[in-house]
Amino acid sequence: MANKHLIPGLEIQLIQKEHFQHVVSIINESIRLGDATLWLEEFSIERFASQIRNQEDREETYVLRLENQLIGCGVIKRYSPKEGYNFTCETSIFLERSHTGMGYGTVLKEFLLTRCKQLNYHHVVARILASNSTSIAYNSKLGYEIVGTQKEVGRSKDGWVDVVIMQYLVNE
Repeated sequence: MANKHLIPGLEIQLIQKEHFQHVVSIINESIRLGDATLWLEEFSIERFASQIRNQEDREETYVLRLENQLIGCGVIKRYSPKEGYNFTCETSIFLERSHTGMGYGTVLKEFLLTRCKQLNYHHVVARILASNSTSIAYNSKLGYEIVGTQKEVGRSKDGWVDVVIMQYLVNE
């Protein structure tokens, strides 16, 4: 499924095996910087491939391409395996740092939110490091609202970290 968007040359498509290596390098860039994820160990291709293989129904991973160059990925995953949460998911995006602040992440996130609606999700969660004010502002701009902060819920290489929980209610 390839989609064209308002930004010329920008395309979103379901991830394919040939994308894995580049996506892993993008995710590992965020892991090394330690400012946007609580993954602490860099991904191998095998570890990432296993995650994709183990995606459940209504979980999807997409790549974002600009002029045929892969610049990011976006994920929709179930919030919890408990049946009562069947209408709740979580989204994440990763962009090459050289492509942030240009509107590409917004296009990808809006695409994911549209897919969430098509997949019959009602509630979308974003978990963001409290120190990542840029991501919090970005998600707020897209209609997410802060519903709380979990104090010292995660551990980074530098110590305990707080995580802001944001939610987006899908219009029916």
